Amino acid sequence: MLAITALAGCRDGRPPVAVGTLERHRIELRAERQEPILGLHVREGDLVAAGDPVADLDPRRVTAQLDQARATRDLAAARLAEVIRGARQEEIDQARAQLEEAEAALIQQRPDLERAGRLVAEGVEGQSLLDAAEASHAAAEARRDAAHSALERLLNGATVEEHDQARAELERTEAEVTKLEIDTQRMTVTAPRAGTIDALPFRVGDEPPAGAAIVVLLTDGAPFARIYIPAELRPNVSSGQTVSVTVDGFERSFEGRVRFVSREAAFTPYFALTERDRGHFTYVAEIDLVEDAARDLPTGLPVEVSF
Repeated sequence: MLAITALAGCRDGRPPVAVGTLERHRIELRAERQEPILGLHVREGDLVAAGDPVADLDPRRVTAQLDQARATRDLAAARLAEVIRGARQEEIDQARAQLEEAEAALIQQRPDLERAGRLVAEGVEGQSLLDAAEASHAAAEARRDAAHSALERLLNGATVEEHDQARAELERTEAEVTKLEIDTQRMTVTAPRAGTIDALPFRVGDEPPAGAAIVVLLTDGAPFARIYIPAELRPNVSSGQTVSVTVDGFERSFEGRVRFVSREAAFTPYFALTERDRGHFTYVAEIDLVEDAARDLPTGLPVEVSF
């Protein structure tokens, strides 16, 4: 940005002015993910409208993640529906049959356990036979108890906690799907506003890191003047004030309106135009050029603002 300074109370009797440059708002369009650039639809200097596509990133990875997230969401939805509906009669019948089978197996284990106990007591067999029989009997009892619990769970239905867990899991998976759908859409980068393409830091085939600016856009419309106001002039400048803006290379002046004046002072930049003004306190201000004739003024031209 060009150096700026203020010339307040000049000896030649001119009204006080502040010097600055014409600027336009810069919008950096960033890569949502680290993916290769498949295509660029614009070149530097091109004019674009709001919503125009400007770049395409490779969508294959995020599309696969989206498909996986949708499948997980569908499973969660089915699980919630099952919890709400409760068990089907076929499932209850199957659980009851498994319980009967487990009880029958336990009954078959009891004679073996009793026989092993007699043989060990008589000294015919060692203790290992009884230990094995007791272990088999305990396993059969555990299977019977598990089958009984499964049948009771089907008959009584899901608990409130199970309903809440199933619903929360569905909400979590739906949120993940929504996020990935947005990421997929943003693999095509579009211009949020009308403007001019100022820079394309990457080329087709590059793989910019996530968050890197891949397109820099200068917004459409009239530029604004960014100036530094010296401390002695600051009390006389306020937002909404009408000023006169003179642009280098143009004989006429343009009407401007003060949009912003900083509340905090800063030192005049070291590259200020005069040695006398370096180190003085100044306030940054931005001036909107309100005339239609100013819309096509180039960015970067030096200006003088009269108050």
